[in-house]
Amino acid sequence: MTSLFWPARSLANGLGLAWWARVETRDPDVTYWFGPYVRRASLEAALPPFLADLRQEGPGQLSHSLVRARRSEPLTIQAQG
Repeated sequence: MTSLFWPARSLANGLGLAWWARVETRDPDVTYWFGPYVRRASLEAALPPFLADLRQEGPGQLSHSLVRARRSEPLTIQAQG
């Protein structure tokens, strides 16, 4: 992420207005959070390379949704059990 836009992204995230992609894989069961972005269009433009990288890892299934949310660490969450 460009450091020039980081203050705006940080503020939007703190207010719960930032755009995030929630990406879920099965086999392994992992949830990835990709963001934050101030504009949905910016997220949509940046997401395909991230998804392509995940697909190369060979998960059984991969799905994603775009949400407005406030997120903090951890941004990668592996299912327990």
